[in-house]
Amino acid sequence: MADVATKAGVSHQTVSRVLNDHPNVRAETRARVLAAIHELGYRRNMVARALVTRHTRTLGVVSFDTTLYGPASTVYGIEQAARSAGYFVSMVSLKTIDTAGVRDALGYLAEQGVDGIVVVAPQRSAAPALADVPTDIPVVAVEGGHSGDVSVVSVDQVHGARLATRHLLDLGHETVWHIGGPPDWLEVEGRIEGWRDVLVAAGRPIPEPLPGDWSPRSGYEAGLRLAAVPGVTAVFVANDQMALGALRAFAERGVRVPEQISIVGFDDIPESEFFTPPLTTVRQDFGAVGRWSIELLLRQMEAGAEWSHERHVVPPRFVARASTAPAHT
Repeated sequence: MADVATKAGVSHQTVSRVLNDHPNVRAETRARVLAAIHELGYRRNMVARALVTRHTRTLGVVSFDTTLYGPASTVYGIEQAARSAGYFVSMVSLKTIDTAGVRDALGYLAEQGVDGIVVVAPQRSAAPALADVPTDIPVVAVEGGHSGDVSVVSVDQVHGARLATRHLLDLGHETVWHIGGPPDWLEVEGRIEGWRDVLVAAGRPIPEPLPGDWSPRSGYEAGLRLAAVPGVTAVFVANDQMALGALRAFAERGVRVPEQISIVGFDDIPESEFFTPPLTTVRQDFGAVGRWSIELLLRQMEAGAEWSHERHVVPPRFVARASTAPAHT
């Protein structure tokens, strides 16, 4: 910084103000300092900066199975929001979500000196660890249920499932079958709850949900079973990948979609509009989830001990395409 100050003909304090985006620097002075920085090849020493400010400008992220569309998209949204706020991200990806794994990840990130942590916690098994997070570091959970003294950002899974189920009933279908996801996932519970609520309110039969594991293969296997059940005309599937597998099963069994069976997915993955037929689905706004996660985390970091934990729910959006049609009477 001393070399930059000499090169630009300004004081050391002026260089510091430019580097910290202080408003009280004239535009021409700022331009001269930035030119000197570029010419000298100056690079900030983030370690030294952290020692002085006691802030690393780094946020930690704990996630699970980022090969899945939902967790991967959530992490991407968080990373983009953190970068826009001027923070780097240090991530720990766990193979399984359990109490010991989450606690170890939180401890590892705390040792790195991160300023705050976002935990993508879609499974119920993460709840005990979230209820026992370190008190000296801000933490926000994504899809973390009601996790005690932790702020939570989530998509309204129940409302999304209601939108899907109501759409199918409004098309004249007598009832709606459901292909669910892994039972430990909080999202699965919410989608089953919303699906069941609409059927109960409408006084319709409630079929037993078929299990799945988020994979197209599990959707395919469930689809083969449904194709053999007389009278099935509408299916709500807990994610788009399983819906893809079900579409394949129906095609193999000669069941036409949507003429004989209407199908709705969940997530609106980028490929959904290119399925055959294009998939009607429920869109989750992962960008909004990321922005709100970072927003709540930064508020908590600023407020410190005065912070009051809160929950922010992101609304889903229904996307109608060609995989649903009125029921034949």
